[in-house]
Amino acid sequence: MSRNTRGTRAKKPAETPEIKLTGDRLVVRASENGERRTSAGLLIPATAVPAPKRLSWGDVTLVGPEVRVAKEGDRVLFLPSSGLEVELDGEDLVLLRERDVQAVASQPAARDRAPGQYL
Repeated sequence: MSRNTRGTRAKKPAETPEIKLTGDRLVVRASENGERRTSAGLLIPATAVPAPKRLSWGDVTLVGPEVRVAKEGDRVLFLPSSGLEVELDGEDLVLLRERDVQAVASQPAARDRAPGQYL
């Protein structure tokens, strides 16, 4: 038994429980860290506040049972102010409803890609 200096037992770190979302909810890891680059290569710092209606890209990490379009691993385009910020395992994520997702970018399966140009 491990005890600390005050004579009480040291607590074991709590294991992260399995999380199941309800309804049409998505948990997204926002891709932007605040800094952006323009197409010309200029760096816009995080302190320069973007327009409030600017959309962001993020990676889907969890999906609820009623989500029809997105799946884990997809990239989604969403308005950050439409979601709720949540912290899971020390990481800041965004909780969204499926209707708040504006676009989904998924990787095509290898079998869907044509091997090359046909002549």
